[in-house]
Amino acid sequence: MKILLHVCCANCAIHPFKMLSLNEHQVFGYWYNPNIHPFTEYQERLEALKSLEQIKSLPVFYNDSYDLEKFLKVAILDVENRCRFCYTIRLIKTASFAKEQNFDAFTTTLLISPHQKHELIKQIGEKIGGDLGIRFYYDDFRPGFYEGKNEARSMELYSQKYCGCIFSEKERHLKKASAESLKKT
Repeated sequence: MKILLHVCCANCAIHPFKMLSLNEHQVFGYWYNPNIHPFTEYQERLEALKSLEQIKSLPVFYNDSYDLEKFLKVAILDVENRCRFCYTIRLIKTASFAKEQNFDAFTTTLLISPHQKHELIKQIGEKIGGDLGIRFYYDDFRPGFYEGKNEARSMELYSQKYCGCIFSEKERHLKKASAESLKKT
């Protein structure tokens, strides 16, 4: 099959690209991530993917529109369920592009992370695929999470410390601050 793989970051792309290619699929990456904050983080991840594209000769399409306001306007209304919206907007863009470009299916690197809401991603992808008339290719890429991270490290690619949105960045810093204050007591 010809599969369009939504890419959230270079680290998470390595294993899915490898597995899909080993299964003899023709794989193309697709970058669209309006959730990433701050803009410097967005740029770091984008540049890491461009480096990976060159190192591994991976074909990638870039939708380099930084729609942070669009993401924040909706996410702030329901912070606890922001991931649902975040997954949805990225997968709709990916599926729409895949359909327009005559791909057989679409999927996402989000399926590799043990930190993401795996079943929710699958559910949203399948619904979008059904609504738009293009197959959502599901695979549990999580077993290759650390392999991909290690390979990214060996290629000296940028490795992020949080999901990407301002809310996950806040949670990361609060956990760190909490852990530090526990050490002091």
